[in-house]
Amino acid sequence: MATLTALKFPTAEGADYMLSTLQDLQKQQLITIEDGAVVSWSIGAKKPKTRQLANLTGAGALNGAFWGMLFGLLFFVPFFGLAVGAPVGALMGHFAHYGIDDAFINQVRSKITPGTSALFLLETGAVVDKVAEAVKDQQFEIIQTNLSKENEDKLRADFAEE
Repeated sequence: MATLTALKFPTAEGADYMLSTLQDLQKQQLITIEDGAVVSWSIGAKKPKTRQLANLTGAGALNGAFWGMLFGLLFFVPFFGLAVGAPVGALMGHFAHYGIDDAFINQVRSKITPGTSALFLLETGAVVDKVAEAVKDQQFEIIQTNLSKENEDKLRADFAEE
């Protein structure tokens, strides 16, 4: 079963620092990162910068459409207000079909603010005690959604790279 995890950091650079740590752990086969993306929101910026982690993507990687839709829903739609209410409801319902519910969306949206960053990971097979030990000195908050095998399969069928 894959886990979609969002790690929130108190600085705009924190996600990149964690990413470096996780890349080292992946080389040691202590975690399998199938896909991911980084969001960094500098103080004073009107919106966050986002990027997919193309160098980490494996056979089960999701395409850019998934990350674009997710980040659009999280960070850009709130600025448009009620004018896009119905389409936003439909999009949130679409993500709920994959096990990414309103609570996850709203929690991430409220916590990723100017001056912070986040690392979004689709991962499997973490050796939890080893990963925890390697990241214990880094400041972050975990926001997590476990995907059922059925939801994971649906997500991959709809968004997997070809």
